[in-house]
Amino acid sequence: MTRPNAGSDSSRYRLGSREVLRMGYGAMQLAGPGVFGPPADPQAARELLRQVAAAGVEHIDTSDFYGPHVTNQLIREALHPYADSLTLVTKIGARRGPDGSWNPAFSPEELRSAIHDNLRNLGLECLEVVNLRLMFDRHGPAEGPIEQPLRTLEQMRREGLVRHIGLSNATPAQVRLARSMTELACVQNHYNLAHRQDDALVDELAAAGIAYVPYFPLGGFTPLQSDTLTDVARELGATPMQVALAWLLQRSPNILLIPGTASSVHLRENLAASELRLDAASLRRLDAIAGSKGHQKL
Repeated sequence: MTRPNAGSDSSRYRLGSREVLRMGYGAMQLAGPGVFGPPADPQAARELLRQVAAAGVEHIDTSDFYGPHVTNQLIREALHPYADSLTLVTKIGARRGPDGSWNPAFSPEELRSAIHDNLRNLGLECLEVVNLRLMFDRHGPAEGPIEQPLRTLEQMRREGLVRHIGLSNATPAQVRLARSMTELACVQNHYNLAHRQDDALVDELAAAGIAYVPYFPLGGFTPLQSDTLTDVARELGATPMQVALAWLLQRSPNILLIPGTASSVHLRENLAASELRLDAASLRRLDAIAGSKGHQKL
């Protein structure tokens, strides 16, 4: 398991051709219930995005299938023209049905249309990083062919529509295949204090200098729950969610965080987690959570 040296400056990491602060923001929760439709208060969502930018966040994760179109339009309305220091990362590979369902959208025509939707709704001429979201299984990463979608993305990169390519919801084998076809900027997979299936992949990517971006870093729609997590947080005078984020930041220097929230209070709490340092004893207790039975109630 890779951990940064205690005295190293590990607050930043490379994402594509840029270096960003490792604590970012995920915009998914700005859409309506089920990530479908508009939020109840669009003005409050725009104001939260301005707070994100004012706090110095340099990495915002979004997608045009959030809403669909909603979060990208909110980001453009709140933040365009964008600061030079801000990196927007989006993803393609899915489309939303009229009922809010999530459906694969891997054909060259669908991928190209998604790129142009993202460009239009974000108000950009080129997307800095685009993650190809793989959807071969509803419940997580699964093997499936990725060569043609990657070739389509590579073509759009050569056309100047995309600068860097990443993968989301990918197996280790798919990540290795993608690395043989293109230069990967990042991998975005489900990973947190209790969900540790990607431990080896995190270390493999760290050795290659590739960012790993956990989604559901706090457990997803049902937050992580653990007596150990609660006890450590109480001892440190922090919230359990701050400790879970701090653990990820200390897990490996290539981890970039994008916790999402529609709450100003939770935004401040999440950003403050980047200043929390866990001692060796606390890390050992937290590391053991994934191996304990009943470690989370999800």
